[in-house]
Formats: sequence, structure tokens, C-alpha cells
Amino acid sequence: MSDTLTLKIEGMTCMHCVAAVKKALAAVDGVDEVVDVSLDNGSAVVRGSAPADALVAAVKASGYSATA
Repeated sequence: MSDTLTLKIEGMTCMHCVAAVKKALAAVDGVDEVVDVSLDNGSAVVRGSAPADALVAAVKASGYSATA
């Protein structure tokens, strides 16, 4: 089953940041699709079975803050 999770992302200031967050999330086991990473909303929408803590950790490892 594929769940959809929205994360609040802080620290993104440009499209390079968006790309970095998207790449980090896509690399997490269990992510089927990174639906959207929005600079304007400061959010990311991910579809899959990856646990929220793994997604948050991936974003933090790429230099940004995230909460589920």
C-alpha cells in the first residue's frame, strides 16, 4: 500500500534547494514518488511506504529542516 505524507521543510531558498531535497527524499527506501517539493509552501509531498522519520533524516542530512 502506498501512503502519501506531507513534510514541512525549512531552509529552502532557491530551486537548487528544491532539487536537493527532492533527490534526498527520492533516495529513501520505500519512496515510490516524490510528488512535489514546493519552495513557496515550504513543503514536500511523498508517496510510498517510507517511515516519516527516515524522510525527515534524509532532509536533515541534506542540510535542511523537516517535520512530518
